[in-house]
Amino acid sequence: MKIIVPMAGRGSRLRPHTLTVPKPLIPIAGKPIVQRLVEDIAKVAGEKIEEVAFIIGDFGPEIEKSLIQIAEKLGAKGSVYYQNDPLGTAHAIKCAEQSMSGDVVIAFADTLFRADFVLDKNSDGVIWVKSVEDPSAFGVVKLDNYGFITDFVEKPQTFVSDLAIIGIYYFSSAEKLMSEINYIMDNDIKNGGEYQLTTALENLRAKGAKFSLGKVNDWMDCGNKNATVETNSKILEYEREEMSTFPTSAVIENSLIIQPCFIGENVRISNSKVGPGVSLGNNTVIVNSNIENSLIQENTRINHGNLSNSMIGNSAQYFGVAREISLGDYSVLDFLSK
Repeated sequence: MKIIVPMAGRGSRLRPHTLTVPKPLIPIAGKPIVQRLVEDIAKVAGEKIEEVAFIIGDFGPEIEKSLIQIAEKLGAKGSVYYQNDPLGTAHAIKCAEQSMSGDVVIAFADTLFRADFVLDKNSDGVIWVKSVEDPSAFGVVKLDNYGFITDFVEKPQTFVSDLAIIGIYYFSSAEKLMSEINYIMDNDIKNGGEYQLTTALENLRAKGAKFSLGKVNDWMDCGNKNATVETNSKILEYEREEMSTFPTSAVIENSLIIQPCFIGENVRISNSKVGPGVSLGNNTVIVNSNIENSLIQENTRINHGNLSNSMIGNSAQYFGVAREISLGDYSVLDFLSK
């Protein structure tokens, strides 16, 4: 099986944190979003992953190297393709056509999930869904009496279903999907000015393809600062047992750590209370501070912080008493100097 990961967007709603790092590579509880995504899919798939193909923008060689390493950690080949123009979800998949063979999972790298099912490969495809309160903001699916999908409906204004598509799909034949994508692009069939994957899905369904559901227990968004901080707290809670020990390189002096927390290598904490729901990246220093429900990346220093629901990037410096902040990489915020 292969995993195809379209991730060309940089994540404008998560700025300033995505000005220097693409959103899928922002660490959540010590691990990049996209790494968590492909590892979770591998667990659900229940079989060896042959290849992970990433569809990116102009992210640079260092990020491409990081993506290849994520694939190799799964024992898979890593491939990188480029989507230079934002022409839609079907166009993104077209960019990875060389890797579109056999059975594939396509996962858009802006979401995380928790699921306890094993992938059913007896149908032509599986669409991951989650019941939501307001389906008008999502693409949804309608079902027949046997649990197979009868319709794909984009952002319905009247209620037709509360089963929202979360952006993860399994196809037993990548070749059949590519045939439909090539058809809609060759014939310039657009929806909202873009080539949409849901158009190809509807074409396949109309030709007799049977799509079943993959229901998830939790669907976690990383679209903006508040959602990302909340997702960080949820992941920490899910992985509470794994996060219960800290690396031996971490130095914690005269401080209280309230679980669940992630503490990276060479972190130094003194005269502080940290947690619950806090992630501290490698080499970060926390002094005289009180921090809860916050996501703080690597090589950052915080002094006299009293923070909640906050997100601070890499190599930043914060000195002050604000309650909630969003501070990007290499920024300095000092409320203490005169």
